[in-house]
Amino acid sequence: MTLFTVVRSMRLPFLVLTPACVLVGVATALATRGPVAWPDVWLALTGALAAHIGVNTLNEYQDFASGLDALTVRTPFSGGSGALVTDPGAATAVRWVAILSLAVTVLVGSYFLARYGAALVPVGVLGLAVIVLYTGWLNRRPWLCLVAPGLGVCAAEVF
Repeated sequence: MTLFTVVRSMRLPFLVLTPACVLVGVATALATRGPVAWPDVWLALTGALAAHIGVNTLNEYQDFASGLDALTVRTPFSGGSGALVTDPGAATAVRWVAILSLAVTVLVGSYFLARYGAALVPVGVLGLAVIVLYTGWLNRRPWLCLVAPGLGVCAAEVF
């Protein structure tokens, strides 16, 4: 049951946004600069997916740990998966998936930082800040909720 809960916590249907955004970036690069380094594209996609899984699982874990998930009325587009409410024993596994996903994001970002230079630092820091602060701080400010997901996805994909 724990594996199923972890997978539900990743919110797989929403992960389609990540390759769509990465592919828009690739198409823009192809149209404006010419050929791209395909290994870097695949690595960027891996890092972006790890970031998206990281924010989803961290959000699931934090909402469950705070008790918010038990009070939430879910819709198809808000309220999380509710997976940990039905399987609270998986909370530690979901937290570890969040931590490992963010570690992969940082490793991929570090590679791009080493390859392309320090100009990526502000974007990477912004992306990681959005991921880490999303549930506990950004979600409590409605206007930031409107821009935070886009900033986080874009920043994580650049970093």
